[in-house]
Amino acid sequence: MRARAAAYPLWKRGNEMDQTIAFLGGDARMRLLAQMMAAEGYDVCSWELTGAPKPLALCDALKADIIVLPLPAEKNGYLSGTELTMESLLRSLRCEHRIFAGNVGNDASTLAQLLGLTITDYFASEELSVRNAIPTAEGAIEAAMKHTSVTLHGTPCLVLGFGRIGKVLAHDLSALGAKVSVSARKRSDLAWIDAFGYAPLHTNRLSGTLGKFRVVFNTVPHQVLDETLLAELPPDCLLIELASASGFDMDAVETLRLSYLKAGGLPGRVAPETAAYLRGETIQLSEEDAGKGWCLVSVDGYSLGWGKKSGGTLKNHYPKGLRKQY
Repeated sequence: MRARAAAYPLWKRGNEMDQTIAFLGGDARMRLLAQMMAAEGYDVCSWELTGAPKPLALCDALKADIIVLPLPAEKNGYLSGTELTMESLLRSLRCEHRIFAGNVGNDASTLAQLLGLTITDYFASEELSVRNAIPTAEGAIEAAMKHTSVTLHGTPCLVLGFGRIGKVLAHDLSALGAKVSVSARKRSDLAWIDAFGYAPLHTNRLSGTLGKFRVVFNTVPHQVLDETLLAELPPDCLLIELASASGFDMDAVETLRLSYLKAGGLPGRVAPETAAYLRGETIQLSEEDAGKGWCLVSVDGYSLGWGKKSGGTLKNHYPKGLRKQY
């Protein structure tokens, strides 16, 4: 059961310039988004968000009209970046609050509905989810480079799962010259994996295929490699976890003494400004980039949308139909 989803985006309902927006918890993405909206003239306050505008005590921040929570909204039952439980926060909110949060868990959604709260999950946007996969993939590759003693070029790498992150990650690894294998269950996914030039592996038939991989990236939020399969991997194999729940048997990982890296929250660490831009209307420009006129906003060759420079800010000009998803 999910909380009722609001049908409006943050900045397109009522006169928000007369309302206060509170940013609670989170990472650099939230800080940058708060700064962007404050620069555009919104009345912004914050709690437990270092460097964000107008820090307040929680009781004062909750007097705001609009509440913006992090992505993900919670970690291990606590509001991300804070020591406040998600349950305590939800019970402190009012029904008239307009609440925006990313990747809201089922328990939080159910409690919100019972309390009469309406939460808009901005991570439910497919476009945002896909574009969020880009910094996740780049961060995963950065981690692999940092924690292995070989170049990725020519190195056998396995990507478990062919969802949003798996697709982008396999593409980026292949561009670096890695020998990419991808596992999936759907026949259609396996066909696409083969069409893209990667080696397709069926997730349920991995036995006997794992002995060559130097790096394994998991994007599947449940266990894929048990102790028997993990034992096939070379002793110097690096396991990189990108999913919310581990795809590896962690007891076996410890027993086999395999190198394991939990790489969560990569967009906020690797590319906080890009992640914040995808969730706000404006972006602050450097003196070198400042000016006037239209421009195409892109990151690493991927177009994000049109923008219009106005002095030191760039106003976002996504099509209106897409804006409604945020």
